[in-house]
Amino acid sequence: MKNIDFTLKIGKGTTSFSIPESQLLYQLVGRNRKPPENLAAAYRNALDHPIDSPPLNEIVKPGQTVAITVSDITRGWQRNDLTLPILIDYLNEAGIADEAITVIIAVGAHRQNTAEEFVELCSEAVCHRVRVINNNAWDTDNMVYYGKTSRGTEVSVNRVVAEADRVILTGGVIYHYMVGYGGGRKSILPGVSSLKTIQQSHMWAMEKTVGKGSNPLAANMKTTGNPAHEDMMEAAAFIKPDFIVNVVPNLDGDITGIFTGNWISAWQAATRLVDDIFGVAIQEQADIVIASAGGYPKDINLYQSQKTIDNAVYAMKPGGVVILLAECPDIKEPGEFFDWFNHPTFLEMEQAVRANFLISGWVAVRQLEYAQQGHIIMVTRKENIELARKAGVQGVATMAEALKMAYEKCGSSEPKITVMPQGANTFPILEK
Repeated sequence: MKNIDFTLKIGKGTTSFSIPESQLLYQLVGRNRKPPENLAAAYRNALDHPIDSPPLNEIVKPGQTVAITVSDITRGWQRNDLTLPILIDYLNEAGIADEAITVIIAVGAHRQNTAEEFVELCSEAVCHRVRVINNNAWDTDNMVYYGKTSRGTEVSVNRVVAEADRVILTGGVIYHYMVGYGGGRKSILPGVSSLKTIQQSHMWAMEKTVGKGSNPLAANMKTTGNPAHEDMMEAAAFIKPDFIVNVVPNLDGDITGIFTGNWISAWQAATRLVDDIFGVAIQEQADIVIASAGGYPKDINLYQSQKTIDNAVYAMKPGGVVILLAECPDIKEPGEFFDWFNHPTFLEMEQAVRANFLISGWVAVRQLEYAQQGHIIMVTRKENIELARKAGVQGVATMAEALKMAYEKCGSSEPKITVMPQGANTFPILEK
């Protein structure tokens, strides 16, 4: 029997394994694209030739203040350390001094990023040149209120963004299991919004009826009719961002698409490239799905790795098995995530989430919903195993253990297996 060998990313390393060729149903990898030969030249060209917008150097004026949003450490794959120096040099050439620029890390309700992470995200040179700060969603004194969305979300954003003469959103676009796609409006909400704004808006990711769990309309690839996405769009419209720079990665994690200009239409163009690269049609679901989050930082914790679980479940037969490769060096973050699992029943957890909504609570609800759909096994650090079990995930230290357990759980000596090397990004679309 011929075997096929695989080497997938986990953390900052890899793990290897083999499966029988006859049992491989799919290797889901999407359609790769080459990165630009000269990233700096391509980036500058995009700033000069935006979508539905004048060039950036015609929008900013000498003497103005500029706020630039940058995604937090969980989105380090966006490689702002490579592009942000280009953007700031470009602004300098347009008459904006370093002293007039503030980079705000759009952490939403995530933990505050450290000074070391500022350097990792923005580059050491940028951190020495301009002011870099975290959004603090709990700091109500430094939030500015704008009004309510049509759904009643009270929109307050960081004062630095509210008072800047020009607001530039940077970010990256991949699929997002709550609001369809990342990037775009997410730089505002949750990125630089108040905790109350985040809580109220994200509540739309829950079903209206208690006991029904998460809202199926708040899902990957869905924007039209997705109430969580639509509410975020309304909130971001209060701010009227002046310019956006969103990137799309290829299968190797390199920047391949650079979309600039109007904060809505440029972002929408980026989502179409995401569909082209990462949306993969399947005709059949597998007994076992083996999915790597794609390595660090996508597997920095279970909370972030859940995006990979979500994608993998679409490729899994009901009652099947997902093997997740996720090192999770920061598994306890965000701090309150595992607290939700202290509730003795799913209903009690859901009621607690609705009473004091946090995105971590929605993620916890989703985690138990996945566990109801099949078996979740995670290859991770040994010290994570006990904590993972609390979230309905069976942790193991090696791929060999995971495969042995998966075969036992699916009850077949020759299960069909799908492998997802870039599980955080690749979205299986079952064609019926």
